Amino acid sequence: MAEQIQLPDPEYLLKLLQTRMPFGKYKNWLLIDLPETYICWFSRKGFPEGSLGVMLRSIYEIKLNGLEELLAPIRRTLK
Repeated sequence: MAEQIQLPDPEYLLKLLQTRMPFGKYKNWLLIDLPETYICWFSRKGFPEGSLGVMLRSIYEIKLNGLEELLAPIRRTLK
């Protein structure tokens, strides 16, 4: 039996690209624009609870795997 590929939720990707950091040194920065070192720091110390933590984990995986360029076409439509 063939394995099904799960596609990302387009609404979640839009939210991921439009959400801003609500606190800290990078307050008001778009999550996708946060420096990789900052995201890696969260990975080591622990991501916040709730939806922000989930989104930061997603950004971490995107940056870790060099997938930011895949989001570029979506970002261009938001400007």
